[in-house]
Amino acid sequence: MQRTRLNTLVETTQNRFDEAFKNPWRRISLSLISVLFGFFIGQSVSITAGQEAYWDITVGIFLLIFTETISRITYSQGNKKLRSFSIDILNLFKIGITYSLYVEALKLGS
Repeated sequence: MQRTRLNTLVETTQNRFDEAFKNPWRRISLSLISVLFGFFIGQSVSITAGQEAYWDITVGIFLLIFTETISRITYSQGNKKLRSFSIDILNLFKIGITYSLYVEALKLGS
């Protein structure tokens, strides 16, 4: 890629983010926060979309596209060591959303 200001800014920001979270405790805590925040967002989206019945299809399509895009980005990379921590955090956020929707489906089915 060309060395533009935006490209340099994104690259240095990601490098600083990765450097700040090299500590294992920070990585674990940010991973846990990401899963829990995804769970919270999934619960709030399902409650809001369930309340407003005409948003069901739109929210479902958006969540499907979001989860499939994140899965494609995460799992298409061959080597796990080259994957950045920000992609792992985004994947954990997706896992939290998926888990919360699964729990909501179990609550509704019982």
